[in-house]
Amino acid sequence: MHKNPGHAAAAGSAAHAPSSPPSASAATDAGKPTGERGRTALAVGVVEKIAGMAAREVNGIHALGSGLARTFGAMRDRVPGGKSGVGRGIKAEVGEKQTAIDIALVVEYGVVIPELARQVRENIIDAVERMTGLEVVEVNIAVNDVHLPDEPDVEEEEEETVVAGQRPKLK
Repeated sequence: MHKNPGHAAAAGSAAHAPSSPPSASAATDAGKPTGERGRTALAVGVVEKIAGMAAREVNGIHALGSGLARTFGAMRDRVPGGKSGVGRGIKAEVGEKQTAIDIALVVEYGVVIPELARQVRENIIDAVERMTGLEVVEVNIAVNDVHLPDEPDVEEEEEETVVAGQRPKLK
């Protein structure tokens, strides 16, 4: 009989594991907490979505992505069953323990861009590290455009070209 309940649970779970010859790694894994046994893999899209949501929380961001990416993304969002554009304008490289993130922004006219970039970088790093456990080694920010108060959005322009039931005019 085991006096330590942690060992009893480990022994009970080992009884249900497929039988294989004991190895040196199995012996060293037995002493590890259950949270350290095995590997967790994160898809690139997970990191991109987290970074996208974190960036959108900062005031002064008009949109993510370049003009072309936003145009295609807006069209993709309208297709039934299309994927959400939360990660639009973000590219991440994900390793086992680290990630690097590139983000393209359109900012509102009047914001102080270096301050906005600092806030976006901090928000992304905090959210990604907290939610994934990955170390964010860098967040590269590209400001691709400034949205002026009197400019329509890309999405607004597309809606204006589509009249009820008619095809948009080709340009």
